[in-house]
Amino acid sequence: MSETSPPVAATGPLHNTVVIDLTQHLAGPFATQILGDLGARVIKIEPPDGDSTRTIGPHFVDGDSAYYLSVNRNKESVCINLKTDAGRAALLRLVRAADAVVENFRPGTMEKLGIGADVLRELKPELVVCSLTGFGLDGPYRDRPAFDMIVQALSGGMSLTGDIGGRPVRSGLPIGDLCAGMNAAIATLAGLVRASQDGVGSRVDVAMLDTQISLLSYVASYYLTGGEVPGLQGRQHMSIPTYRAFTCADGRDIAVTANTPKMWIGLCRALGTTDLLGDPRFTTNEDRRRHRDELAAVLDPAALAMDSAHLLTRLGEEGVASAPINTVDAALADPHVRHRDMVVEQERGGEAVFAVGDPLKISDGRTDHRVAPRLGQDTEAVLRSLGGFTPADVAELAAAGAVGPSRIPRLGGRDTSQDTEHAPPARSA
Repeated sequence: MSETSPPVAATGPLHNTVVIDLTQHLAGPFATQILGDLGARVIKIEPPDGDSTRTIGPHFVDGDSAYYLSVNRNKESVCINLKTDAGRAALLRLVRAADAVVENFRPGTMEKLGIGADVLRELKPELVVCSLTGFGLDGPYRDRPAFDMIVQALSGGMSLTGDIGGRPVRSGLPIGDLCAGMNAAIATLAGLVRASQDGVGSRVDVAMLDTQISLLSYVASYYLTGGEVPGLQGRQHMSIPTYRAFTCADGRDIAVTANTPKMWIGLCRALGTTDLLGDPRFTTNEDRRRHRDELAAVLDPAALAMDSAHLLTRLGEEGVASAPINTVDAALADPHVRHRDMVVEQERGGEAVFAVGDPLKISDGRTDHRVAPRLGQDTEAVLRSLGGFTPADVAELAAAGAVGPSRIPRLGGRDTSQDTEHAPPARSA
């Protein structure tokens, strides 16, 4: 096992922060990727066979899945077998050099391994330990398995998503995972601020279901204050009937959010339905809400008679917020999206890798976003630089099966499970 090139360059507001990443799959890695994007040195601890998402198809680059690459940039990969005493001891030496630990094991797993939050915080009292789970560290559902669709279903979110009169559907984006990941990153940042100000660590408990319940927002308030149980929302807003989608003559769908009196007037002007402006059924938003069906019976045919490009132009001229409902390819090709560096080009194994960029634009922020690491590529370098291990120590651990990856077949490319070199830095598209 040979030493790698130096770790990701220390830039960004978290450049003096070390995060031990004990997460796999989606929610947890998304949380730690955010911290890495902000400049933290994120040490991803993987089992010998690696994060399970490395093998999720259908698309692969240099032996790892596009799924894995999407949430593991700006990290270093260290393989430690936590089922061994020597592996756990090695992890604890890394924790001593860290500021935060983020994990998404099932509740109780780390305690069974002897590396629970109490052990870690006793080792380093100022440490932030964030646990990201499906249902939290306590409660009747604590030990249930949780996936994105499960929390979307339990939270009531799926009951709102789908065509009116149809059946509930899951959000096309994995909001159960991704929003929980964002909350975990936020809470970890808060813990880091507290540690820097007061020298006191934190125990953070973030649950996917809690996060989804919080996203009910005003919909929950409608029930809690008025007893209203909303149903499927379809392509419209339950409170604002001109906040909705329209189908145009060319078959394209557009979104329109005419949610102010001025935009209501502009919508009517753009659609050529200005006679509605004098109709007492539609004077105020509340009037329009009460007569939603009658309003739609006029607006829908008007939109259906116009080409989408022409209608979007007219809406823009009238100051009405509107947009085409893009497919993913169209969204990623949008000139504004490209201008904002939300599509970046990286390189891995000699292949170009295009990925979603960093949405957090901060002065003096990171400019060298690195592609996700190969399995175990940084094991020796991290153990030596953060854990204080000698080359002989690392070799002994590897011989005992405590560190280092298994030699497993790589998908979509050559076997790179033993490679140790860093991938080249990213280039903006």
